[in-house]
Amino acid sequence: MTPITEVEGRRIALSNLEKVLHPATGFTKAELLHYYATTAEAMLPHLRDRPVSFLRYPDGPDGQVFFTKNVPPGTPDWVTTAEVERVTGVARMVCVQDLPSLMWAANLVTEFHTHQWVAQAQDEADRIVLDLDPGAPATVVECCEVALWLRERLAADGIEAYAKTSGSKGLHLLAAVRGSSSERVSEYAKRLAVEAEQALPRLALHRMTRSLRPGKVFVDWSQNAARKTTAAPYTLRARAEPWVSAPVTWEEIESCRDPAQLTFGAPDLAPRLRDHGDLLAPLLDRGRAGRLP
Repeated sequence: MTPITEVEGRRIALSNLEKVLHPATGFTKAELLHYYATTAEAMLPHLRDRPVSFLRYPDGPDGQVFFTKNVPPGTPDWVTTAEVERVTGVARMVCVQDLPSLMWAANLVTEFHTHQWVAQAQDEADRIVLDLDPGAPATVVECCEVALWLRERLAADGIEAYAKTSGSKGLHLLAAVRGSSSERVSEYAKRLAVEAEQALPRLALHRMTRSLRPGKVFVDWSQNAARKTTAAPYTLRARAEPWVSAPVTWEEIESCRDPAQLTFGAPDLAPRLRDHGDLLAPLLDRGRAGRLP
């Protein structure tokens, strides 16, 4: 029988709790649900009001992995949804607003991916994201060098950057912005990527061309497009180990000499939150959002 739990007055069916989802460590679905429950206070503000794409891996990363953008069948009527304009027409997507919604979605076994805008203002980007993706043999260590250059470049335009691991190989830089469309933010992000390549020609790359990427850090500016989504802060990733997209300090980036220093799993996040709180909390303060030049 599928166990039923009550979360803030909402009844949620939890299934297959003993299933191993991250085989390298034996991390189970019960542990996944516990992880999301214990990080919810920090995670929810970064999800709230943002239509979510789910990358689902119900049988672990070696099984079927697929994106779900539309509201899944069987979604409870108390889960908030929003209409989203797409090239193909209007779609309806989930917004994870509260702990019951988070636990219901986590039970589907998901990575959480969000747009750089909120549902109430889909024509205005409120975040800029730069995804630093290393091509082997480059690692997150090289990403840190590029990140430090980009932090200073953004600061020169009055924009304060924050960082998190991608939960895979690289880093994400995030900043709060205001008064700009997704198209304008994308243009600005591309300009930064081009400038990074010019300033760091042996390290940074703004083009996706695979043949150019070995040993370089691809500065992916394209995720600022209105239709694109990026792995949300604190989301687990569909990997053999339960890696997490974890906020990091600039001191950690400056001192990184080995990829292991910026690799965080689900068990690492509770002590990090105790020590640091939500390192991305300033992104939620609209008064601190920068304006593009």
